[in-house]
Amino acid sequence: MRTAVILMILAVVIFVQAPAGAADLDLGKSITIGNGPKTVIEFTDPDCPFCRKASKYFESRRDVTRHVFFFPLPRHLKAKEKVQYILSQPDRAGAYQEVMSGRMDSIGKFERITHRGIKLQEEQLEIAKRHKIDSTPTFMINGRIIEGFDLKRIEEALGQK
Repeated sequence: MRTAVILMILAVVIFVQAPAGAADLDLGKSITIGNGPKTVIEFTDPDCPFCRKASKYFESRRDVTRHVFFFPLPRHLKAKEKVQYILSQPDRAGAYQEVMSGRMDSIGKFERITHRGIKLQEEQLEIAKRHKIDSTPTFMINGRIIEGFDLKRIEEALGQK
């Protein structure tokens, strides 16, 4: 009896601490990039060097559809403003590519940030927190959570190009 109670408590603790699954994500709040048959859900920061490497890698994967959510890290002082800029643009995927390439790093103040872009950035941050995201990049691929740009694990989860 005592063992059963301990196992039940352990199961509850694991369930509470585990990140939520991708099934309850509102993909309508993400930026969709690509149209391949394999799905990657990505939490990223536009000033994270590993996120930028991941972005460059995924540009070469034509077999992937990416759903990008932003999780700007507090130590990246311009990241939140860059996210708001991206989410304010009519072509979010194009703005994402432009910012992630580094071409906009020298801009002092971003223009054309809309109320809608600010609201969406806040909603994405709440989604990340609800899913216990605490680092970037973080990927959800075929039910697996991959933290960091771990190319070997990403390719294992996605399979061949």
